[in-house]
Amino acid sequence: MSGISDHTAGEADEIAPAEALSVIANETRLDILEALWRAEDRPVRFSDLFEEVDLTDSAQFNYHLKQLTGQFVAKTDDGYDLRFAGGQVIRAIRAGTFTRQPDVEPFEVEGACTRCGGKLEATYGDEQLRIECSDCGKAHGEYPFPPGGLVDRTPEEIATAFDERVRHLHCLAADGVCPVCSGQMSTEIQREEPCCLDVSLRAEHVCQQCRHELCSPVGLVLLDEATVAAFYDDHGIDLSQRPYWTLPWCVDDEYATVESSDPWRISVRIPLGEDELRVVLDGDLTIEETECIDCSI
Repeated sequence: MSGISDHTAGEADEIAPAEALSVIANETRLDILEALWRAEDRPVRFSDLFEEVDLTDSAQFNYHLKQLTGQFVAKTDDGYDLRFAGGQVIRAIRAGTFTRQPDVEPFEVEGACTRCGGKLEATYGDEQLRIECSDCGKAHGEYPFPPGGLVDRTPEEIATAFDERVRHLHCLAADGVCPVCSGQMSTEIQREEPCCLDVSLRAEHVCQQCRHELCSPVGLVLLDEATVAAFYDDHGIDLSQRPYWTLPWCVDDEYATVESSDPWRISVRIPLGEDELRVVLDGDLTIEETECIDCSI
């Protein structure tokens, strides 16, 4: 019998969280998952897998392997393979989600404060990386960043990885896909007192399944929009190479104007040189119209 209860055909393959976590709360079982994760070729035969785990008793090894089979490990005619849940366990461990509490000294990042022109500094705590002005304290974003993202990286490399991650997270969220569990994510426009992002007009994304939340200035969702990228490209700038915190319309809500709240209609100004791109969004952050003002193109 496997470590997780079997289900009859037609039933949802769902188990109690405590039961699932109890199955992997064992060093030998984690070693088995790690060995499968490291394997270059899968499925892995029983004998080969046994050799990779620090255990001399094959009967004990077989017992622990059976506990994993079903939810975390798949058994085939050719051996054993890692299921998605098993891979997620190893990825979480390697990301440091359960095991690391890094102490990172603040470091300077590229760009200048959009409010006062002062230097920008990155600080890390509670698995969040925050960019803010070291002079006036103006926030330029605070978003999740797993401890594993700090390993073997210079401060410059950490900043680059953080920028890429923020773009990815909010691109998925704006498309209605939770970046944590892939569940459905809903988006609401909020207009209230400034939050930790130092903006009062913002988009709040909430997963209906795992309740993961992301919050951002409205303009941030435009980073991956083709129209915006083309606007920058026409001015000889690769938008993907510009950290989001150096773009005022991504960190300040003064570039966003609410034209209507029922239904929502929000205009975002993107100035560049003597030109300006105006993008109008609805309540789902879908582009309704664009206009290039004073553009020679």
